[in-house]
Amino acid sequence: INRSCYAQMFSGCTSLVQAPELPATTLNDECYAAMFSGCTSLVQAPELPTVELKYRCYKQMFNGCTSLTTTPGLPATTLVEECYNEMFQRCTSLVQAPSLPATTLAQYCYSYMFNGCTSLTQAPSLPATTLAQGCYTEMFMNCTSLVQAPELPATTLTPYCYVEMFSGCSNLNHVKALFTDISAEGCLNSWLYNVSPTGTFIKSKDATWTNEQAGIPEGWTVQVEGGVTPEPEPER
Repeated sequence: INRSCYAQMFSGCTSLVQAPELPATTLNDECYAAMFSGCTSLVQAPELPTVELKYRCYKQMFNGCTSLTTTPGLPATTLVEECYNEMFQRCTSLVQAPSLPATTLAQYCYSYMFNGCTSLTQAPSLPATTLAQGCYTEMFMNCTSLVQAPELPATTLTPYCYVEMFSGCSNLNHVKALFTDISAEGCLNSWLYNVSPTGTFIKSKDATWTNEQAGIPEGWTVQVEGGVTPEPEPER
């Protein structure tokens, strides 16, 4: 497979119902970028068996596939820059996300991945404890059916890693995030903007930041991991 070889190949084919098989196990930069973007009748995605990704290889691959309900497995454990960027953006029929087992992330690898997936009710686990710049930027933005966020185990944040990650998730009411170091530039910008007005936030027992510094909505109850509710903060 050569660089960008299948990029935009079926983009905008609104009557396409079935995708071809994609058996390649060796990819190249941007090889599948926007391949099925805007295929509004596509219900099931083809299998994607490779575990060695390349720069932007799946970027926007199914962007705007509004009928898509079945996603491919994504078995890679080591990611590369922007590999899944906008992959399922605006897939408004998608209810469950694919498993994301990766533990080695790269810059903007998951950015915008499920942005605008308004039917998504179950988010994938995000096991990585070491983050990369912008890795989760707007990943679940405007997922209005999402109630519970995946656990976020990383203790040290990176620049722009959680920017608007759950912004616009108007029914989101449960977040567990164990970060203790939030000094990285822009790491929490608007990440919980316009979520449910009431909810529960579970933080690390070692966290020293204030609720305001972490961008936690005022109406939320904050607990320490293990179920302990900390002393209330002074009024803002």
